[in-house]
This record gives sequence, structure tokens and C-alpha cells, in this order.
Amino acid sequence: MPFLLPALVINIVIILIPALLTVAMAFVEWDGVSTPTFVGLDNFRTIFADPVFFSALLNNIKWTLIFLIIPIAMGLVAGSLLLVVRRGRTFFQIVYFLPVIIATVVVARVWQGMIYNPESGLVGWLKLYGVALSDPLANPPTALYAVASVDVWHWWGFLAVIFFAALRQVDMAQIDAAMLDGANFPQLMRYVLLPAIRPTITLMMIMTVIWSFLAFDFVYVLTQGGPAYSSEVLSTLSYRYAFYNYTVGPAAAVALVISFFGLVATVFYVRIQQREGAR
Repeated sequence: MPFLLPALVINIVIILIPALLTVAMAFVEWDGVSTPTFVGLDNFRTIFADPVFFSALLNNIKWTLIFLIIPIAMGLVAGSLLLVVRRGRTFFQIVYFLPVIIATVVVARVWQGMIYNPESGLVGWLKLYGVALSDPLANPPTALYAVASVDVWHWWGFLAVIFFAALRQVDMAQIDAAMLDGANFPQLMRYVLLPAIRPTITLMMIMTVIWSFLAFDFVYVLTQGGPAYSSEVLSTLSYRYAFYNYTVGPAAAVALVISFFGLVATVFYVRIQQREGAR
């Protein structure tokens, strides 16, 4: 028991107390300076009456769907290829994982200046050869997807290494037997590898849902939710309420909505784990 006390104290101070304060602030009117005033559910009525809130929620859902499909598929394919191709495996693991260890602000600025810049970046270079392109960060229909592309590049290598680590735990006898039976790569993935690492895939999908609703850094650095709120997500909307409008109550209310989706994903994962344990 004494060994658990330091971790318990840290969790209470850093997680539980701020969480309780956030819940409390969602029901008060406060500008960060004056005395808080209890307003009940008015903050939730405020955010639900704001059309930007539903636009941000829809953008978060789009973001989640993108990350549940593209980086997970890329990670699975790359992880399985690392399992099959043994020569140079360590080198490719380092290359895949390298974007993860680079600071998100640095990654965002590199993409903004070297890829999306219509004057000096790749977009500008392609325009010299007659390819009609504009800055995707400045175009409302493409801004969200342009930001998501940067995060996909930053994130998928981590999934590849995680899936590769899980695939290495698969019994090689099963893989060799499938290959002796004439199974090709897609069949090997479908009938042997994917079923064997299903718990890892499930965990990464649940964590992807949680992290997708916490997306903030790339959006804020690249677009700050613009243009015209086209790339606004719930976390940047909460930040806007708190530090642009000085309305802490609606900001906390949005934070509770974000927490709700994380809680749903967590409950879903616990249920799956309980079913797996009962088998």
C-alpha cells in the first residue's frame, strides 16, 4: 500500500482535482478574474446554440474516421512487411518512428513552409509546372484534411512499430504453416496475423478515438481553426472560449463534451476486454 501512495497523490493532484474543477466551472459564469456565478445549464445552452460547436463536432468526427482508417491501415501494412522483410528491419523501424519524436510544432511549421506554401513549398514548385494548386490550409473545403494529413504523417509510424511488436508475438509456426499451404500475403494477413493481434488493434482504435477528440496542436499551429472555422475542432473551440472570449464556463462545457466521448470509448474498450476475458 505505501508504494501506491505517491502515484495516488500525483493522480489526485494532477488529474482528479483539475477534473472536478472543470466540472464545477461548466456550471458557472466566470471570466477568469471576477467572482464565479452559478448559472446551471446555461453554458451548455450557449454552446449548443453556437453553430460553430456543431461544425467543430462534425470536424472531430471526420478527424476520427480519418485516423481510424488511414494511419491504422498504413501501420498494419508496414508492421506486417517489417515482419516478413528481415533485412534492414531496424533501419525501417527508425525511419517509420522518426516523425513521432519530432516536436509537433516543428512538424507543423515544416509542412506549412516546405509543403503547403504556395510560394516556396512543394505546392509552389508544382505550380511552376502547370499544376493548378493553392494553399490547402487557406481553402475552407481542404483545410481540415490538410491539417489531418500532417498528423497522419506524424502518427502512423508509431502505429507501425506497435503493430510490428504485436506481430512478433505471433507463433511463427502458424505463419510458416500458412505459407506452406500456399497462402499469399493478403490471405496471411486476413486469416493469421490480424486475428492474432486483434486485442492490440482494438486498443489502438480506442486510443485513436480518444486522441482524435483531443486533437489540438496541429490545428492550432497551422490554421487556428480557420479559415471561417472550417478546421475548428472541439479542443480549439474550448481554447477560443477560454482565452479569446474569456468565457471559462462554455470552455469547460466543451471540455466535458470531449470527456464524454473519451468516456464512451473507454467503456466500450472495457466491455470488449471483459468479453475477451470471459472466453
